[in-house]
Amino acid sequence: MSDFNENLNQPIMNEVTEDVTNKKCPNCGATVVCDPGTGGMLCEFCGYKTELPPPTADNQICEMDFASATQTASFEWGAQKKSVVCKQCGAESIYDALETAAVCPFCGSTSVMPAASENSMAPGAVVPFAITKEKAGQRFASWIGGKIFTPSKAKKSAKPESFQGVYLPYWTYDTQTTSNFSARAGFDRRVKRGDSYVTETTWRPVQGVYQEFIDDQTVMASKRNNNNRIKACEPFDFTKLVPYSPQVVAGFIAERYSIGLQEGWGLAQESIKARLNSNIRRYIQQSWRCDRVDSLHFSTLYSNITYKYLLVPVWISSFKYNEQVYQFVVNGQTGKVAGNAPISALRVLAAIGIALAAIILFWYITH
Repeated sequence: MSDFNENLNQPIMNEVTEDVTNKKCPNCGATVVCDPGTGGMLCEFCGYKTELPPPTADNQICEMDFASATQTASFEWGAQKKSVVCKQCGAESIYDALETAAVCPFCGSTSVMPAASENSMAPGAVVPFAITKEKAGQRFASWIGGKIFTPSKAKKSAKPESFQGVYLPYWTYDTQTTSNFSARAGFDRRVKRGDSYVTETTWRPVQGVYQEFIDDQTVMASKRNNNNRIKACEPFDFTKLVPYSPQVVAGFIAERYSIGLQEGWGLAQESIKARLNSNIRRYIQQSWRCDRVDSLHFSTLYSNITYKYLLVPVWISSFKYNEQVYQFVVNGQTGKVAGNAPISALRVLAAIGIALAAIILFWYITH
């Protein structure tokens, strides 16, 4: 550990875990963890189960006012480390300061640290795991098994049981948008030119105001994970949110946001603008009954901006094939799989050969 410490730019800080996450099983004394299958707490050694406490009046899920937020900064992974001592076995582990939950590598007990610090906020809600590790492995095996161009050896290298459950940080933003726009509306007509017909378009300038309420525009707030792969396994059903509590994330890895509230809002606006661009074009076509829209320009006012800081569940796994690492993600709520699979050039060439042979045979039969 001394070599590791020498490479740090900042001293390691000490952090303690939440007492509530180290509850022991009353039957066998093992650590009790959150169970995706039932939504309650489970002892994986003897099967003891108990329900999570219901939400109380002081931990209801609510939208937070963006303008009055005080903790808006982003954070960098690896900028600071923290030392956590396991309360069950006494082993000391080093984590990134942005990890708020982990599993002790020595005894497997849960280690959930306080979700907020002096300069960061705590999650307001959690999308709980609904897909177990076993089901995630089954979804993954079925998904990669359907990749006809993936070599059989690569499929055998991918082991579903190696999935790791992770809670990733997300921002969601609500806002009322009011957009002033100008564009050209195109009206098509068929005109005969000689022996054929051609399409001519008459253009007319249009302008107006378009309003739309944006509900739960999502931004993944982690710089550590591949955003495209996580986005590919979306969406998450935010109607199934539960208030955050250390018990819900016990037994899983959980990350604190590294993309702050302000930076996240900038990313959200990019997605909102792309959505408005499409919707305003559709609005013009419907309102002016035109066939096409060109030269669209708009400016947008955002009002009544609110946000939620959430944790969402994913199962992450990877395997190595031909010296290249392939990572896969399974949505921990819906089971949707995303990732890249290796492709065999021989299988692709064989498929092309079969297709060409089928085309030649068809031509021969029909002629």
